[in-house]
Amino acid sequence: MSGGRLPDHVLTAEHDDEGLTIVRIIDAPREAVFRAWTEPEAFAQWFGEHGSSVPVDAAALDVRPGGAWRAVMLLGGGSEMVFSGEYREVDEPAHLVLTITDQGPGDATDHAVCTVDLDDLGDGRTRMTFTQRGGGLPAGRYEATLRGWMLFFDRQADLLKSRHDADLKARHDDAT
Repeated sequence: MSGGRLPDHVLTAEHDDEGLTIVRIIDAPREAVFRAWTEPEAFAQWFGEHGSSVPVDAAALDVRPGGAWRAVMLLGGGSEMVFSGEYREVDEPAHLVLTITDQGPGDATDHAVCTVDLDDLGDGRTRMTFTQRGGGLPAGRYEATLRGWMLFFDRQADLLKSRHDADLKARHDDAT
């Protein structure tokens, strides 16, 4: 990513004229990260930039190869942005391939392909490798898209950390 040093938890954030790659460490088990991608309640909490929201009832995820997904992001001023796509590969809890567009229904050339690989680091942390390719974006648009995903993933990491902290507190409370 241009413009400075990456945060410690981000190993790679790169883009070129055809797509982008982000590799980051998430302080949560791989299964929890996978659920954040595949359960509407969790997905709705992190998908979007700060100041936006996705109501849970506006997130539909049919997580199976060929299954559709859709999320309506509410933006400031009463506007909204609709994201949609299809799952191409689902290998729980390690791998997802899905298409994405914010342009509404269209042919497959309008959809970018996103790949999410989750590696269990063995210590309650997960290395997430995310790539996005295609979608017909102009070459210069991938830098802005990269910045957007970075914000989304910060929200995802915050959600997973707060859930993990709540689980630890509940276990501690149960033990006392």
